[in-house]
Amino acid sequence: MVEIVIRTRRTAQIIAFARHHIPTRESVEANRYLRPVAHRILAPELWRFTRRSVPRGVALGLFTGVLFPFAHMPLAAVTALPARANVPVAVGTTLLHNPVTTVPLFWCAYELGHWVLRLDRSVPGAPIASNVKANVGLLHWLVSQGGPATIVGLILIAAALSVAGYFLAGLAWRVRIGRKWRKRAAQKGPKQAI
Repeated sequence: MVEIVIRTRRTAQIIAFARHHIPTRESVEANRYLRPVAHRILAPELWRFTRRSVPRGVALGLFTGVLFPFAHMPLAAVTALPARANVPVAVGTTLLHNPVTTVPLFWCAYELGHWVLRLDRSVPGAPIASNVKANVGLLHWLVSQGGPATIVGLILIAAALSVAGYFLAGLAWRVRIGRKWRKRAAQKGPKQAI
């Protein structure tokens, strides 16, 4: 009994926190900075879970999550507007790029980039690095440490994951809807035949 009371109290605290801190539709419409684009941000098709918007959101979230290591959530939300993708799904799937997956992701991108660019492992990016050396020290360091290979690898991984995510989300959507239809038909049973 005490555990139920504690859980109820925690739930009430979470709901109170959410009501106080999560913006409402009215607060977004009233915000003077968002007022010019509020009609676009609050469009219902961006927030509904439909068979078209969810796969778009998955693809967009995976692409921005892999390709942009910083500020990928706001970027996914902003790019979801013209793509008519589901905003919560796009923002949520950017979480693929997190502190746990960053190192393996960049290592795979580096290896894939080296394979695609056919760079010599003993001298990674030497011709590019020698041309950049005179210009900027940080850029020289980035290029000499495998920057072009990593960037090419990240682009390829982002494109492949977004295409795969789009088709897998579409397939999962079809399977889910098919199960609902079969369940509904099984519940109606012989009544439907009459």
